Amino acid sequence: MSSKLLRTAGSVGAQPTETESTVINALVELENAVNELKTELRTLHISAAKEVDVKGGKKAIVVFVPMPELSAWRRIQGRVTRELEKKLSDRQVLFIGQRRILAKPGRSSGRSKQPRPRSRTLTSVHASILEDLVYPTEIVGKRYHQAVDGSKLVKVFIDAKDSTSVEHKVASFASSYKALTGKDVTIEFKAADL
Repeated sequence: MSSKLLRTAGSVGAQPTETESTVINALVELENAVNELKTELRTLHISAAKEVDVKGGKKAIVVFVPMPELSAWRRIQGRVTRELEKKLSDRQVLFIGQRRILAKPGRSSGRSKQPRPRSRTLTSVHASILEDLVYPTEIVGKRYHQAVDGSKLVKVFIDAKDSTSVEHKVASFASSYKALTGKDVTIEFKAADL
């Protein structure tokens, strides 16, 4: 069971939470039950899993996967998501990469041997989390709105051709993004510009 859980450097040795154990057990059952997924799932791991409350009393499970394995997860994500949602009856399952945010170098940090990569900035990581949450659909536009009272809102437009397949998950996307980043987001459908 614990062979499916691959912790990051900061949390090595920590015991799996109840949500993580549930997801790991479901993945192991899925690996043993579905022959088409057996070879792919055998080599894949998860880093963590977190349960998020969604509007309407529903729940979603956000599964964090190691970044080197993200592309392999994306190849089978649709099938695995459907199967996990059947096993975890009233919850929606979302996969995102386990990304790391590096602090902005300051004066007291000394001379860094190399600059901080753009992909490790807060802004870049939050944008990547949003793209991972809505995968396999595409984000076709974003609008940022700052109200007079100082509150910020991100309005995200998803490709309208995928509206029938992900319309029921829009609330899960927004709630999960708010729980992970602390930022409000509204998600709408819009036809991609040609």
